[in-house]
Amino acid sequence: MANICIIDGHPDPAPRHLIHALCDAYAEGAAQEDHAVSRINVGSLDFGFLSTPDDFATPPPEPVLSERQKIADADHLLIAFPLWLGGMPAKLRAFFEQAARAEFFLAASDSAHKWPMQMMKGKSARTVITMGMPGLVYRFGMDAGALRALERGVLGLSGFSPLHHTILGGAGEVDEAKFKRWCTDMRIFGREAV
Repeated sequence: MANICIIDGHPDPAPRHLIHALCDAYAEGAAQEDHAVSRINVGSLDFGFLSTPDDFATPPPEPVLSERQKIADADHLLIAFPLWLGGMPAKLRAFFEQAARAEFFLAASDSAHKWPMQMMKGKSARTVITMGMPGLVYRFGMDAGALRALERGVLGLSGFSPLHHTILGGAGEVDEAKFKRWCTDMRIFGREAV
């Protein structure tokens, strides 16, 4: 049994969005295998942006402080968001910046190598990105920039491994069959905690 934290990165908490449905399907699959599931709905949180390096050295304010405890307690993360202007929505990015405060993801090294300590070792993650463009265009034409930045910059540096991802292109015109197929895939990922 795994402890899973679902980070729903859509900045709009209205229930009509595809990202919310995909996160729901993942949670349903996880529940079928009795995995423990917590959820962070970024769109429902109220927090500001970081402005100074001094702020980054101090713990984040509520509600981020309590919400990031779900990440600390998890064995596995699901991070899901829509692609906006080629990247993750600003509110999700701001959440990660706030959550990272006070050495949460990376801590100062006490060795001569000066490489930061990876505070998330032993945890795995899956990123799910939806987009209007075809997935292959994003992957190869745009070099999957937002995905690479998240996997290499936040998750990889802080020790998450293994990392998996799902790119869902053509999300602007999802018919019933595709929607059901995507939800089925998410339930499988949830059951397998991958």
